[in-house]
Amino acid sequence: MIDNIYHSPSDGDIHFNVYVPESYDGSRPYALFFTLPGYEGLYFQGVAENLHAEAFGFEAQKYNPEMIIVAPQLSDWRETSANQTIALLEYFLEAYNIDRAKIYANGYSGGGETMSLVMGMRPELFTAYLHCSSQWDGDLEVLAQSRTPVYLVIGEDDEYYGSEPTKRAYNELYELYSAQGLSEDEIAELLVLDVKPGEYFEERGMNNRHGGGGLFAYDENIMGWLFGK
Repeated sequence: MIDNIYHSPSDGDIHFNVYVPESYDGSRPYALFFTLPGYEGLYFQGVAENLHAEAFGFEAQKYNPEMIIVAPQLSDWRETSANQTIALLEYFLEAYNIDRAKIYANGYSGGGETMSLVMGMRPELFTAYLHCSSQWDGDLEVLAQSRTPVYLVIGEDDEYYGSEPTKRAYNELYELYSAQGLSEDEIAELLVLDVKPGEYFEERGMNNRHGGGGLFAYDENIMGWLFGK
């Protein structure tokens, strides 16, 4: 169902597309997945453009047939959109029977910037988060306190962000976990850095490393990590 609007009392009108399995009747808790798009999928680009541009919401259905999938179309990738994402998630937690142990999210490009802000504000809401072809703008100390698992994936030579911001976020978060006394194995359960070489994209017919981040939706190792948590 496309172009739904949640009229948030505090955060204004929030546009979103949603998939609710036919089997859902409210009697059992279902998993929930939020997928935030890059710039090309924001609302001013056109209704449901995020669904045309990215496959995360469609591919996610293969991992859990009993999962509600929400694909917001926000207006930017900053704090306003982060607050709207949280408000929309809280609406779904109230309106639907959601399994609180199975709440997932991914953010691609600008959507990753937004979701990183969310993860620096309310990480305890999520079971796991997949950060794709983006940079980290959120509060890592808040994230570290929640110990919400995060998978960071990006092309080595990403044309838009480069891979250094992602590597830096990984290293800073790793140090925060080390300071908590976690072992290497314990940290590995919470934090993954996956920097893809050029060959990864070329073998899949994509020359652009940033736009090629959309390929991560089809990668069973990456998506399997997210929905396996």
